[in-house]
Amino acid sequence: MTADPVQEIFVFPLNTVLFPDGVLPLKVFEQRYIEMTKACLRDNRPFGVCMIREGREVGTAAVPEPVGCFAAIESWDMPQLGLFHLIARGGGRFRIREMRVAPNHLISAAVEPLPPPLRNLMATSLRCQFTPTTPTPLSPSAAIVPEVWLPWPLSSNGSPSLLKKS
Repeated sequence: MTADPVQEIFVFPLNTVLFPDGVLPLKVFEQRYIEMTKACLRDNRPFGVCMIREGREVGTAAVPEPVGCFAAIESWDMPQLGLFHLIARGGGRFRIREMRVAPNHLISAAVEPLPPPLRNLMATSLRCQFTPTTPTPLSPSAAIVPEVWLPWPLSSNGSPSLLKKS
C-alpha cells in the first residue's frame, strides 16, 4: 500500500511567485505568520507560497491560487521582538486540495505534491545523454540550467532528429 501523498501545510499567500530552487527573503511581522514561522522551525517542516488570487498580503486572509511552491526556511534571524527575517528556498510544486482559515486568518491546507514539468524531465534526460562533439565557448556550469529550449524537434524516443530542407 502506498502512503497518502497529501500533506498538511501552512499557506503564505503573496503578491510574488516562488519557483522550485528559487530564493525568497521575507520579513515576517504579522502575528499569524510569526506563529507559522515558529511552528515550521520547531517541526522542521516547509510552508507553502501561493500567488494571491484575491485580497491583500496584510490583514484578512487572501484567496490564494490553487498551485504553489513548498518553501523551506534556510536561515532566519529575529532582529527584534515580533520580527523575523527569513530566507526561504523553493522546493517542489503543490496543488491545494482543501483549505482552512483559522480565526487569526492563518491559512492551512491539505496539499498534493505535483510532479516536475515534463520539459524539466526531458532537459535532465538530454543533459545526461547528450555530449557535445565540438568545443563550446560556454563554461561547464552554463550547461546546467533548470529549463532548456531545444532548437530541434525530438523524435519519439527523445533523441534529436534532423529536419531536411526541401
